[in-house]
Amino acid sequence: MAKVVLYHTDGCHLCEQAYELLSAHELVDSIEQRDIINDAAWLEAYQIRIPVLALAQSSQSVDLGWPFDYQSVTKFLKQYGSN
Repeated sequence: MAKVVLYHTDGCHLCEQAYELLSAHELVDSIEQRDIINDAAWLEAYQIRIPVLALAQSSQSVDLGWPFDYQSVTKFLKQYGSN
């Protein structure tokens, strides 16, 4: 099972869809939500890409930007660190 991070912001309907998809995913153990408005580096990196999925505990700096679906999340987690 993977612990993931979802970069988002309030009022983003795509972010809400991404959260629902991740909540239902069999490989996702927990979701840490990070509102990009709370950190200048997150805002700069993700402002036009949200929602963005990343691994919570990974030495690799890989992420998966929207659009993603169940299959692409599965592939991402299996490739980059699903435990």
